[in-house]
Amino acid sequence: MLHIYTGNGPGKTTAALGLALRSLGRGKRVALVQFLKKRPSGEILSLARFKNCLVRRFGKEEFLLDRPPDPEDFREAAAGMEETEKILRERSADLLILDEINVALDLELLPPARVIKLIADCPPGIDLVLTGRNCPAEILDRADYAVESREIRHPFRQGKGPREGIEF
Repeated sequence: MLHIYTGNGPGKTTAALGLALRSLGRGKRVALVQFLKKRPSGEILSLARFKNCLVRRFGKEEFLLDRPPDPEDFREAAAGMEETEKILRERSADLLILDEINVALDLELLPPARVIKLIADCPPGIDLVLTGRNCPAEILDRADYAVESREIRHPFRQGKGPREGIEF
């Protein structure tokens, strides 16, 4: 099944990782492919403790939304898709999370047609999770589960920075 967590509010990655914990707790194999993220985070440290969890990260240290994409961003996104396609081809996960792939699509780092093909070619028995803001309608329409996170209030709007263990 296809799960999508999108919207302008927080908690999309957190929701996907909650699903990962549920799956890991039941002995399932989980793969997390992160697009646009290479900064150290608490969730990556936690997932490293599970032997049946594969984590692959593609992106740069600095936040892409603060600058225009460069050739390395395109290469990293393409490498993330290649890793994703390999995981599906090998059927090496029961749950595959593509974290921030919607943002990679929104920034035109990846062509929507490639992600639509990936969804169509996903083998039976593998749940596919896509996270990130601005999920394209043509992908959202294919979802079995679709959740929109909406920001009501956030400390960032008051100039407060991210806190270790809470926002990362």
